[in-house]
Amino acid sequence: MCGFVGFTGYLENRQDVLRRMADRIIHRGPDMEGYHISSAEDSGNIALGFRRLSIIDLADGAQPMYNEDRSVVCVFNGEIYNFMDLRDELISKGHIFNTKCDTEVIVHGFEEYGDDIVTRLRGMFAFVIWDKRSGSLFGARDHFGIKPFYYSKISSGDIIFGSEIKSFLEHPGFSPEVNPDALRPYLTFQYSATEETFFKNTYKLLPGHCFTLKDGEMDIREYWDVDFSKKSDMSFDEAVSFVDDRVRESVAAHRISDVKVGSFLSGGVDSSYITAALMPNKTFSVGFDFDNFDETGEAKELSKLLGVENYTKMLTADDCFDALADIQYHMDEPQSNPSSVPLYFLAGLASEHVTVVLSGEGADEIYAGYEWYDENPMMRKYKKLPSFIRRGAAGISAKLPYFKGHDFIIKGSGKPENYFIGQALVFPEKEAAAILRPKYRSGMTPKDITAPIYDRVKDLSELEKKQYLDLKLWLPGDILLKADKMSMAHSIELRVPYLDREVMREAATIPEKYKITPENTKYVLRKAANRILPNEWADRTKKGFPVPIRKWLREDKYYNYAKEYFTSDAAAEFFDPEILLGLLEDHRSGKCNNGRKIWTALVFLVWHRRFFGN
Repeated sequence: MCGFVGFTGYLENRQDVLRRMADRIIHRGPDMEGYHISSAEDSGNIALGFRRLSIIDLADGAQPMYNEDRSVVCVFNGEIYNFMDLRDELISKGHIFNTKCDTEVIVHGFEEYGDDIVTRLRGMFAFVIWDKRSGSLFGARDHFGIKPFYYSKISSGDIIFGSEIKSFLEHPGFSPEVNPDALRPYLTFQYSATEETFFKNTYKLLPGHCFTLKDGEMDIREYWDVDFSKKSDMSFDEAVSFVDDRVRESVAAHRISDVKVGSFLSGGVDSSYITAALMPNKTFSVGFDFDNFDETGEAKELSKLLGVENYTKMLTADDCFDALADIQYHMDEPQSNPSSVPLYFLAGLASEHVTVVLSGEGADEIYAGYEWYDENPMMRKYKKLPSFIRRGAAGISAKLPYFKGHDFIIKGSGKPENYFIGQALVFPEKEAAAILRPKYRSGMTPKDITAPIYDRVKDLSELEKKQYLDLKLWLPGDILLKADKMSMAHSIELRVPYLDREVMREAATIPEKYKITPENTKYVLRKAANRILPNEWADRTKKGFPVPIRKWLREDKYYNYAKEYFTSDAAAEFFDPEILLGLLEDHRSGKCNNGRKIWTALVFLVWHRRFFGN
C-alpha cells in the first residue's frame, strides 16, 4: 500500500516539483520515497514519484521498480494476491527476479503479456508503467476501484496523474478550480458521481479500466466488467458451501503480509465473518454514546468468544467536528457519508497497533444485503399483478403530481431504471436544483448518470440491475473511496476480501433466490457465516455505521458551527442561503429531520474552505 505521483512534459525544476507532489501524500507511504525522471535518451519526458508503506519484502521492495535493462519502470499502489503464482509462471518463461515483492510481477508481466497483464492480476491496484522502448505510458485501476487513480489534463497538453488529487496542487501547470457541474449530482448522491471530479479538468480512471498514453493521446478502455449472465443450478446447501469456501480462501489470500494484520469489527455479519475466518490477534471498533449508535458491545462480545483482543474508542461530537476539515482534505472531494467520520477514527485507532487491517466492504453489493434490494410483504403481493398493468400504472403515475402511494406504484413497475439511483438519495433532483445558484445547476441529473449504466444490463433481473448500478457508482464513489482515504490518512493498509475477482465471479452465478429470501437479505452469505459464527451475528439486521448527526445539529454548539458556514460568502456563491438556513432552523426546531441535507451542504463548504479558502 503506497501512493504515486507523476506527470508528462518538461519542467526546469521537475525534481523539486515531483518531490513536493510526493510529500503531499506522505501519509500514504511514510517509510520510503523514490523517483524516476526521464533522461535525454528517453523517447519522452516522464516524471514518476513514489511514497512507500512497507508491507511485503520490506528490504527490497523499493519503487520505482525496473526491469533488467531499465527500459520499463513501474510505480504501483496496492497488493497483488496471486503474485507468487504469477512470479513462478514468469520465471519459467525466463524472467529474472531480484525481489520477492508483487510490484516486480507487474513489471515482468507487462514485458511478457503487454496490456493483457491486467487481466491476470488478482488484487487491488492502481499503477503506471513507463515503456521507454515505445515511448508510451500504460496505466490501470483494479476491477472494483479499491485503489484510486486520478489524472488531470493541463493547458500545455500534458497529463498529471496520481493516487490523490491534492498532490496536483504542487504542479505549476495545475489550476485548481471548482467544477461547476459537480455540485448538483453531489447533493443527490452524497459523493462525486461523475467521471470528472470536483476539480475542473481532473478525472477519475474508472474501475476495471486501463489506458495507454502516447504522443499526447490517451486511449482509455475497459478490461473487465461484472457478469451476472451465467447462473448455476446448484442447491442451496451447495451454494452455502460454495460461498464459505471462497470467502475463507479469499481471506487467506488477503492475510499475506510481513507486518501485523488486524481487522475492523462491528456488530454486523460482514466484518464478523471476515474476523472469524482471519482470527487476527487484534480487532478494532468505535462507537457513540447514544442508543442505536453503538455496536462496540457486540464487537467486544464476539472478540471474547473468538479469543481475540478488542480495542475500542468512544467518539464525541467534538472529536468529529474538530476533525471534519482534515477528513475532507484527505477525501480530496466532498463526500458526505457520515460514516466517513467514525472510519477516520477507527483507522487511527488501528494504526496504533497494526499496519494492515481486513474489513467487510463489498458484501452487501455482491450478495445483496441492502434493504433497498428487498421488498416488503405488500410489494410482494402487488407484484403478483401482471407486469403490463403495474408498468402502465407506473407510467401514468410518473406524469402526475405527487400523491400518496406514488412512489410505491413507481417501484412496483419492476423497473429500477425509473426509481433507483443507488444506496444514497439526499436532496431529490428538484430540491438540489432549487437550492443552487443558477451557475451550478448545470450538472448531470441522476437519470443522466444512471441511464448509461442501466443500458448495459437491460436483460438482467430487477435485483441484479440494482446490484450492478451499486457496483458501478455507490461502491467506488462512496464505500471504497472513504475506505482508502481514511485508512491511508493514518498510514495503514485496508484490505477487502469480499471484493475479489474470484469471489465476484462465483457469487454472480448464485441464483438470486438464495440471496434475497422472506427471512433476510444476503441470506446465502449469512448461512455460510453461520458455520463459524453464532446465530445472533449471522442473522443480525444491518445497521451500517450510524452517526448521530441529526442529534448533534440540534445542539447550540453544532447548530452554530453549521450556521457560520451557511452564512459565509462561499455559501452565497454556491447556494441560496435562505433555503440553507431554512433547513437548519426547521431541523433545530424539530419540525423535520434535515440532518443529512444539512450535513451534505456543510461538508461541501468545509471541503471548499479547506482547498480554496484563505
